[in-house]
Amino acid sequence: MKNNEKEFWFVVGTQHLYGTQVINQVKKHAEEMINELNKTAHLPFPIKFIGTAETADNITKLMKEVNYRDNVLGVVTWMHTFSPAKMWITGTKLLQKPLLHFATQYNESIPWKTIDMDFMNLNQAAHGDREYGYINARLKKDNKVLVGYWKDPKIHKQIAQWMDVAYAYNEGTNIRIARFGDNMRDVGVTEGDKIEAQIKFGWVVDYFGINDLIQEVEKITPQEVDNLFQKYSTLYHFEYGNYSKTKWEQHVKYQARLEIALRKFLQQGNYNAFTTNFQDLGTLEQLPGLAVQRLMADGYGFAGEGDWKTAAIDRLLKIMSHNKFTGFMEDYTYEMSKGNEYSLQAHMLEVDPTWASNKPKIIVSPLGIGGKGDPARLIFDGKSGPAVVVSMADFGNKFKLLINEVEAFEPNEPAPKLPVARVLWKIKPNFADGIRQWIENGGGHHTVATGALTSEQIIDWAKMVHLDFVLIK
Repeated sequence: MKNNEKEFWFVVGTQHLYGTQVINQVKKHAEEMINELNKTAHLPFPIKFIGTAETADNITKLMKEVNYRDNVLGVVTWMHTFSPAKMWITGTKLLQKPLLHFATQYNESIPWKTIDMDFMNLNQAAHGDREYGYINARLKKDNKVLVGYWKDPKIHKQIAQWMDVAYAYNEGTNIRIARFGDNMRDVGVTEGDKIEAQIKFGWVVDYFGINDLIQEVEKITPQEVDNLFQKYSTLYHFEYGNYSKTKWEQHVKYQARLEIALRKFLQQGNYNAFTTNFQDLGTLEQLPGLAVQRLMADGYGFAGEGDWKTAAIDRLLKIMSHNKFTGFMEDYTYEMSKGNEYSLQAHMLEVDPTWASNKPKIIVSPLGIGGKGDPARLIFDGKSGPAVVVSMADFGNKFKLLINEVEAFEPNEPAPKLPVARVLWKIKPNFADGIRQWIENGGGHHTVATGALTSEQIIDWAKMVHLDFVLIK
């Protein structure tokens, strides 16, 4: 379903050299193309035909308008005819939003029986694309180039995927992370330059003492907790284990209290991502577990131990994926039997339910770390399918994004004593080389994994923000 509150502008390159008749034909073809794409291509956002670009002044004015309008997410350009590249320099330099160069043409095939020089002058995208592409390369725009016939469903999917990345690029500057407590003590990978992250990505990272959250927890009424608990009963299986029903419900209801408090706190401060730290819980009775999982399921970014970089990436990829099949992960332990190597992904509590392949169940179990009460959490098995694993590292003089493709699969063995959700995947290109390259490049143990996005989309975003990246392959 299209999001009609946002849109992309479509601009067609041409020039006055060819005369009014040719320009009018260019406009007619463009309008037909856009109408068809909006109608049949299943794009997440509509495309609006703005007109033809015929002069430098025309292009510069247009790009300034794109920057100004919050509802415009980016620009799609098509060189129907030859469009001299020097006309595009000033406007393209000013453009601050994503740019897609659509290398296509109106006709699918060459009409050999009727082709003449009038046809050649009108339909010379093959000529115009190279002139236009040269100037973008020289300006180091790192823009996306998609090549294909405009009626092809394959190219429709590629445009849609790029649109999702462009949307995340725009919305990514609105990521606001609340950190409850600081980083886990003595851990290196969760450190980072918050000022540089705000300069480069627009991310705002704010610290709050745990008492700020505790004050909100104390305001929550029993009725609010009971109402949310009833909602849990319709969404999840209840498994009491060795606890009495009364004791079990007390523990689960405390997580409900934490969820309500966290949600209110984040909404009041306009935060869409957050971190917690089991070393900094104050008088909280439990480490937030079920509460965090529920918030992640609703689209909040999260990472444990104060890892704000991963929380931000989590939120970013949730935007890009429309919060499908995407969430915080952690490498925990390996299966290393020869020919059947894979990785078990989990965390102390907070595995994202968007990865669930089955209806989750709520259990209560000791945490064994943090010295607090037994927290409730959602237990489930992860989905299967191709996925991408992402980690952000800060090397002091630069940020670097680590990207690894994996193949997730559903567990075929029960784990009756494992009190956390579990996700399994095989690492590409193979177990040893994938892990070695990840370690050699400084990839962290906290990641965000998505089965809804491709590595190409992640790389597209990295290029948009001029971020160094490594694709493990």
